[in-house]
Amino acid sequence: MSEHCQEASCCRPDDLRSALSIHTRKITDSCRDKDCIEDLRVYLTRESQAILDTSASAKVRSAELLHTSIDVSPVAFNQNHYCIDLTFYYRIIADAMTGSCRPSPLCGLAIFSKRAVLCGEHSDSHIFTSDDNHFTPCSDNDSLPTAVVEVLDPMVLSSKVVSVCSQEACPLQIPGSIQESFGEELVLGGDKQRLFVTLGQFSIIRLERDAQIVVPVLDYSMPTKECCDNPGCAEDPCQIFSKIPFPTDQFTPTGCDPIPCDCCNNYQTT
Repeated sequence: MSEHCQEASCCRPDDLRSALSIHTRKITDSCRDKDCIEDLRVYLTRESQAILDTSASAKVRSAELLHTSIDVSPVAFNQNHYCIDLTFYYRIIADAMTGSCRPSPLCGLAIFSKRAVLCGEHSDSHIFTSDDNHFTPCSDNDSLPTAVVEVLDPMVLSSKVVSVCSQEACPLQIPGSIQESFGEELVLGGDKQRLFVTLGQFSIIRLERDAQIVVPVLDYSMPTKECCDNPGCAEDPCQIFSKIPFPTDQFTPTGCDPIPCDCCNNYQTT
């Protein structure tokens, strides 16, 4: 890119080399959410549930987002809008207070579902690429927009343990890959105590469609970093140290605090 033209909007016509047609994804609509997810049940592993049933209390230590399931479907009577159904799967790590001095670790799964409605525009075209080598009859998914979700690991706000009377199992469908990530069976029923957690989560949801657009070409982008076959060359200590600004403030003497007037008046010479 030209040194005198950093943004295409302020470029002179002479700086433009040509126009280039590219294929990309156009963002048709987007939104952001700040969810406070209260009293989310944690489905503990078999070993963790046995510990919790005999413990006095428990406190959640951390929450990790394992996976987000996304489903897009058209909104009835509005061909330009789509429902995005999201299911978030979290790994919850907690500490249970038992009779021993050290807390016992607990591990379990928490699930949160939500829905967003966004404008995805309408398209009658069907898109096929060389990456799609399978054929699915009677499928309309090739005309749907693509949903993209960006999510941070949630913040743990609070947690509690509740004694339960019902021994019925929860009719919950857990994907096999999520179940396998815990290494043992998750308890869905027959528990005496249950762990609940309140999470805070930030997310950005958007719908995208394939589009062909024309963009101005200034210059082709050339990398400025040189290739290196030495694993340690990118972290040369002297090179890193040379980029650290000199700590001038730490070498500058600080002034003395002013003496209070009362002290000056009470001072006497002999």
